[in-house]
Amino acid sequence: MHYTGTIWRPPYEAYSLLIQVTAGCTHHSCKFCTLYEDLPFKFRMSPLEEVKSDLKEANHYYKDADRVFFTGANPFVLSVDKLKTLAKMVHEYFPNCQSIGCFARITDVSQKSVKDLQELKDLGYDGITFGIETGDDEALVFMKKGYLSKDIIEQCKKLEEVDMSYNFFYLTGISGSGRGEIGAKATAEIFNQLHPQIIDASMLTIYPTSQLFQEIQAGNWKEETEIEKLQELKTLIQSLTVNARFATDGASNLIQVRGNLKTDKQKMVHFLEQQIHNQDEAYLRQYRENLPHL
Repeated sequence: MHYTGTIWRPPYEAYSLLIQVTAGCTHHSCKFCTLYEDLPFKFRMSPLEEVKSDLKEANHYYKDADRVFFTGANPFVLSVDKLKTLAKMVHEYFPNCQSIGCFARITDVSQKSVKDLQELKDLGYDGITFGIETGDDEALVFMKKGYLSKDIIEQCKKLEEVDMSYNFFYLTGISGSGRGEIGAKATAEIFNQLHPQIIDASMLTIYPTSQLFQEIQAGNWKEETEIEKLQELKTLIQSLTVNARFATDGASNLIQVRGNLKTDKQKMVHFLEQQIHNQDEAYLRQYRENLPHL
């Protein structure tokens, strides 16, 4: 199998067949991100010969794979024709495959018409995961995400028009000290206008090689405390009205909550209230500072 650098996937794609079709990120400018710094290039598409070879090899072991997840920061940026070619290759080797997922940026969707998206949906693309991070425009601009909250709504509405499901990653702490709950409420206002299947929250962990670390050193930005992050997370859950699964999976979350926002909201809020009142900031901070990698 051809895998380049560290391979990232959402926790809920643990049982999906991972096929590399791209490596790196076309944007590669978010101030907090260090996920793809181990690559000697910004972004590349895998040669089709490599993808075909990997599918053939995987078919030898996983004859009945019903979901394939394309790895890379944002394979959905590829042209419609390339995505269609990749999907047809998947179905050639895995005719029983029900769906194809990948990471994507909101800007990847803006390049595609509703007709394009319908064609991709018909070929199995579904359950696309976006690192939205926040609906707080001030934070989106500062962190150089490359889009605004209105773009999230506009592009996700296009996905909904063709019934292509999608998931969000939220980054607790991205709004900075003193603005966490403001950012959480702004995000909920955006998410509540949409229909994500899963909202997975990670906690901001700042590494010395990031641009954000340099901003902190220059006095331009201040990180939330760990308790503030928990308060922000509680505010987000309280403010969400969508019917979606919510989870804090992943190594960045020492405190983990999981549940359905429609049926388990109060239970999750109560759990976080207990953690906020009983956890020790120094203990939580020690975990954050000793987290070697996400």
